[in-house]
Amino acid sequence: MGRFRKLLGIPLVLALLSACGDDPAPRQSGDGLERPTINVAMLSLVVNAPYYIAVQEKLFEAEGLTVRTQPVQQSTQAYPALKTGDVDIVFANNASMLFGHDKGDLRINLVAEGTRLTPRFMGVLVMPESPITDIKGLEGHSLSVHVLNNIQAITFDAIAAQGGADPSRIDYRQVVFPQMAAALQKGDLDAIHSQEPFLTDAVRKLGARMVADGGAAPATDLPLDGYFSLETWTKENPRTAAAFQRALRKASAIAADRAKVEAILPTYARGIDPEVAKVMTMPHFATTSDPAGMQRLIDLMVEQKRLTNRIDAGTIVFQP
Repeated sequence: MGRFRKLLGIPLVLALLSACGDDPAPRQSGDGLERPTINVAMLSLVVNAPYYIAVQEKLFEAEGLTVRTQPVQQSTQAYPALKTGDVDIVFANNASMLFGHDKGDLRINLVAEGTRLTPRFMGVLVMPESPITDIKGLEGHSLSVHVLNNIQAITFDAIAAQGGADPSRIDYRQVVFPQMAAALQKGDLDAIHSQEPFLTDAVRKLGARMVADGGAAPATDLPLDGYFSLETWTKENPRTAAAFQRALRKASAIAADRAKVEAILPTYARGIDPEVAKVMTMPHFATTSDPAGMQRLIDLMVEQKRLTNRIDAGTIVFQP
């Protein structure tokens, strides 16, 4: 696990060392699980609420699973550990995982779907005095995204094209969500493509205006993210994967009650204003894994020439 320890830093290493030794070889537990203890690389965003609900409500334990949460700031930090087996499942956005699968260097399965895009969960904001008033006005201007050439640009290019704008004329700049509002206020960016809760926070604190809905058609209801394993892992551990999936789906159903999400957020996500949490737009927390939805995203990425191959979503989405 040395490679993963270097990746995630000393605090996590100490936590892991105190919790356990080296992983035992996969075996069947009393519940019939091939691997009763698994390592899950996790982010700390609103979209991760069902996972932390599942931990708090002991839904994994009810399935015979012990999950060891390994926090990461970006899902890409966990990819080497996923490849080596130090991590069993990683939460990541779908586009990132599809890129790796398409190249052949990260053959993956979607064990459980995470969230789907809802109107106004993401949005493009400008300062109150900005001359930009609509989506076409973004042409020739800088616009932040959390990661370049990824899910935000993919979805927004489709929205912009349908709204009569030329996506190729939008100057995308990479700025992480927590830093976008400050960059906008300083004038370093003309507009920011933000996501909740950062979106609502910027509106409240800066008086920022939304000039384009990042969840509008044709991107509405596209799958954004999920819980991924290596393709070989689900083949070797199908009952374990199914148990994880069942727990997540139960937790996602609980997350449909936004009060449950508001209550769990302070336990894992720092710095979210409770007043923002009360009014921000929620994503749709998926209770199924939909190959048709994933295929929509794949086809859009192929249409935009971001993927070389038209991947069959049915070969990626894990079905027990």
